Amino acid sequence: MKTRNIERIIAPANYNWVGDAFYTTSFVGQSTGITRRRMDPFIGIGYNSPINFPPRAVPRGVGAHPHKGFETVTLAYQGKIAHHDSKGNYGIISEGDAQWMTAGAGILHSEYHEKEWSQQGGIFQMVQLWVNLPAKDKLTTAHYQDMIHDSIPKVILDNNSGVVDVIAGNFNGQNGKAKTYTPIHVYNIRLNKDGLVSLDLPNNYNTAFITIQGSVSVNGNQVVPTDNFAMLENNKGTVFAIKALEEHTIILLLSGKPLDEPLVMHGPFVMNTEEQIKEAFTEFKEGKFGII
Repeated sequence: MKTRNIERIIAPANYNWVGDAFYTTSFVGQSTGITRRRMDPFIGIGYNSPINFPPRAVPRGVGAHPHKGFETVTLAYQGKIAHHDSKGNYGIISEGDAQWMTAGAGILHSEYHEKEWSQQGGIFQMVQLWVNLPAKDKLTTAHYQDMIHDSIPKVILDNNSGVVDVIAGNFNGQNGKAKTYTPIHVYNIRLNKDGLVSLDLPNNYNTAFITIQGSVSVNGNQVVPTDNFAMLENNKGTVFAIKALEEHTIILLLSGKPLDEPLVMHGPFVMNTEEQIKEAFTEFKEGKFGII
């Protein structure tokens, strides 16, 4: 089997506030040169690298806002996030947890620092993915999949290398907990120093990873430092190996089969045509996504 190598490594830059709760950089979009089609179906990758929030009585957050036509996947590494929505759902995620929200036909929700955590303050680190839905599923009923760390399926690696949390897809025969609308893999890979994980993913799947903590080498030669994003090449090899250069290394790995469908994004909506985007704004203004 041919080796799959890194195409590009991108360092974090151009951080922006989302509300006053998230301070994020994007690894997909015009500023990075990684187009949304290049990472399809992962059309948004927002990374909040570690930031220290001082204690605050009133939690920081992002107020009520709509989504339609895609999914948001929030992965917590440090800190706690709470959410509630127009369908009466409420939840909290903390270190190692994941929240998978299918916005589908439309929903209104808000996200904010969990109250007790906000009162104490501390280090906060999160990733939020925007995962596109295929045209046939864009109007599915909105719903959640909350995944607490202890319930996420895990694969113990050989030679005391570490563990793979299989959030979505399949790794070494272990299926992830998330139910997805297209073939995708999402793993949190936790490695001990010198720990090694070998991955074999279809070479037409758009594949990348973020070094959340520590640093790694890929195929014994390319080093990806903390907070950096590595895009793997397509249509060549399938197998690549990641080795931890430090203790307590964490990698978020993403791999998915491209939808290869028309993509129109505007603000919080992801659809296939401009007309559908206009319809989404009309529905929002008419209150069809509900109220909080």
